[in-house]
Amino acid sequence: MTYWWAYPAIGAVVGFLAGLLGIGGGMVMVPMLVFVFTASGFPPEHLMHFSLATALATIVFTSLSSVRAHHRHGGVDWPAARAMAPGIVVGSLSTALIAGFIPTRPLALCFTVFLLYASAQMYRQPKPSPEWRLPGPAALFAVGAGIGAVSSVLAAGGAFLSIPFLVRCNVPLRRAIGTAAANGFPIAVAGTVGYVLNGLRIDALPSGSLGFVYVPGLLLVVATSMPLAPLGARLAHRLPVRQLRIVFSLTLLALALRMLANFW
Repeated sequence: MTYWWAYPAIGAVVGFLAGLLGIGGGMVMVPMLVFVFTASGFPPEHLMHFSLATALATIVFTSLSSVRAHHRHGGVDWPAARAMAPGIVVGSLSTALIAGFIPTRPLALCFTVFLLYASAQMYRQPKPSPEWRLPGPAALFAVGAGIGAVSSVLAAGGAFLSIPFLVRCNVPLRRAIGTAAANGFPIAVAGTVGYVLNGLRIDALPSGSLGFVYVPGLLLVVATSMPLAPLGARLAHRLPVRQLRIVFSLTLLALALRMLANFW
């Protein structure tokens, strides 16, 4: 725990952005955790696994804090969130069980590519077709399964996929952000369970690990991320929509470039 002070700092940044952008915080947190775990001497072959698993575990807490704040502002489409949740659990759990067998470098490349894609999508501001509406339960289950699968391997709350999908279906951006925050909880729970089970097969992991989840880091991140998530959510309902898009897009772009620099 030489770098224990880094975890509360990461939590403060991630908690605020989770509330502001509905992103769960994982996509922001993973590059930061990679830097800290590298400096702390974690096994290089499991750097991404620890970072993904610990980030997903923190989303369990930050998503609860964030979604409560969005719900108070009427910013969650609960019927859509409930319809997507079963598919999200199936996709997230199954992918997390597989991800532990993928080497760190391909995982990092996959993570970076999706960050760049998400950044471009949000900056482009896709125009929803007037006739588009949210599909029925079966289609929402399938969409949820896809979002859960991709999000689990990227330790993301799913917002980078669910927000563009919801916006294209004519859900207002602020309501899409709140619904994405609600989707983050089942993604995080199912994905964390998968990474814990996967890590239990590995011997000689760092002290304080539960599977691939680094528990001391998790607790310190949560201590600061949960109080700050509601502050970000309140700001999300005050900022102009276009500014929210730009902040989201540039944040993801910066993190993608930093991940590339770190691994190559």
